[in-house]
Amino acid sequence: MQPASSHTRHPLVRLLQHLRHARRQVWVATIFSILNKVFDLAPPVLIGVAVDIVTARSDSLLAKLGVTDVQTQLWLLGGVTILVWAGESVFEYAYDVRWRSLAQTTQHELRNAAYTHVQQLELAYFEDRSTGGLLSVLNDDINQLERFLDSGANDLLQLITTVVVIGGIFLFLAPTVAWMALLPMPLIIWGALSFQKRLAPRYTAVREQVGLLNSQLANNISGIATVKSFTAEAHESERIRSLSADYGDRNRQAIALSSAFVPLIRMIIVLGFTAILIFGGQLALQGRLNVGIYSVLVFMTQRLLWPLTRLGTTFDLYQRAMASTTRVLNLLDTKPQIVSGPERMGTAGVAGSIRFDHVTFAYPSSPDQPIIEDLSLTIRPGETVAIVGATGSGKSTLVKLLLRFYDVTSGTITLDGVDIRTLDLGDLRAAVGLVSQDVFLFHGTVRENIAYGSFKASDTAIEAATKVAEAQQFIEQLPQGYATIVGERGQKLSGGQRQRLSIARAVLKDPPVLILDEATSAVDNETEAAIQRSLERIAVGRTTIVIAHRLSTVRNAHRIVVLDAGRICEQGSHEDLLSRNGVYAKLWRVQTGERDFLAAVPSKVA
Repeated sequence: MQPASSHTRHPLVRLLQHLRHARRQVWVATIFSILNKVFDLAPPVLIGVAVDIVTARSDSLLAKLGVTDVQTQLWLLGGVTILVWAGESVFEYAYDVRWRSLAQTTQHELRNAAYTHVQQLELAYFEDRSTGGLLSVLNDDINQLERFLDSGANDLLQLITTVVVIGGIFLFLAPTVAWMALLPMPLIIWGALSFQKRLAPRYTAVREQVGLLNSQLANNISGIATVKSFTAEAHESERIRSLSADYGDRNRQAIALSSAFVPLIRMIIVLGFTAILIFGGQLALQGRLNVGIYSVLVFMTQRLLWPLTRLGTTFDLYQRAMASTTRVLNLLDTKPQIVSGPERMGTAGVAGSIRFDHVTFAYPSSPDQPIIEDLSLTIRPGETVAIVGATGSGKSTLVKLLLRFYDVTSGTITLDGVDIRTLDLGDLRAAVGLVSQDVFLFHGTVRENIAYGSFKASDTAIEAATKVAEAQQFIEQLPQGYATIVGERGQKLSGGQRQRLSIARAVLKDPPVLILDEATSAVDNETEAAIQRSLERIAVGRTTIVIAHRLSTVRNAHRIVVLDAGRICEQGSHEDLLSRNGVYAKLWRVQTGERDFLAAVPSKVA
């Protein structure tokens, strides 16, 4: 859960706090933006000076400063003009480079920080959220923030600089009429803040809707085979059309409000401009206001008020960025519920003794419905223990608990006598190798997928692992052998081939504890036999836990543990369990089709 205080702070404050290491870069970019605007505002003043020279000549402002010759005044004014334009160009280049560099650095660091943080979150976090929604935060929202830093931050700073500088010039040159130009300012600022408050929830809704749309797109693309097999293309197209239409509607609601800002502000602006034009002109005609100063006031009023029409666009970009910033920082503020322990355990020193001591576990979403209840089980080093039971009995949950994908609700799990909650997570998971029914292969080569997790493994070690997994033959028949691209999720390979690569990956890892979770349930009999031979070879000398639905694959285990509704109801060897005529024996009869079971083993029935 996120701390409540972090959500009450303004997203811009939270962002600046997150970017505190880049404060110097922010300050430098800010100074360049301000200096550029100061030089940009100088030309209207120079025009006023030029008018003053032409109309007042020897009585001009420059003459009063000691430059009496009119030609010299004009040449001096020309030189200053060149310097002003050069200064404006230099600082425009400087702020552009700085802000864009900051935008790129920020989006890079935020994306890396967010992704690194996401990897530290527990499995339950991902089970409660869609992949597309997370991708929307990691990609779209961070890109939205980048766009604001790229241009919006500079626009906002220059707008503030314009108000401060021109307001100061007005008050200095003509305090009697300055109020006329400044009168619309409170109305404009009030309008901008009002629009900001109304826009914020609308853009939050836009970001939420784009997350839903991305989630559905990611889901459909990953499940394209299912979509095609059920000829559901039209249905999915309609679903995407509906979500996209909702996204467009929410955007239009935000746009309708933001677009109204400029016309309203423009009507307020014209009041100040007209007032200066008329009343300032009357003062100039009466000789109470210098003509050059009047020219400066007219030009400056336009330079002061007209940029405020862009305030709507700037605030629009700002609100989009703040909505995205909130989502990104909320993700970063999410605290992992499963944290690494302080104790280190080298893989080489792990014997593989495992103990479940009165373990009870219920998923957080259903705390009153325990999946595992008061379970105690001891597995000796080097022992092969099979865990069987009906669907939903809690077999795979034990694997998740041992790997600390979840923490037990009560009780303890120990590895070599050490509570796994006190162990470093990296050390714990390095000591446990998992071969699952749901094999995940990354888009890359066969070699890269086998060496996943053992990234520095040599080609010799990789090839040796494939021999143990009986995968070498089919790999050599692939178009580029070990360099063959397997496709996303290994879609270019068969289920059996993917499973053998998963076994080779586990062999290469060489863990002291091996978990085989339904490792052969999705392959044909011939492939199963080959995989079974591989598994028997790699199980030698290490603690092995076999989760199985197909009982024929575990009859040679040292011990078979039968789960029923999260409790151990039986355990023993295959022959012992058959002789008891209990849950295991019933499962065996169902799978083997033995009808006359009692006649087959009359002497062993208790």
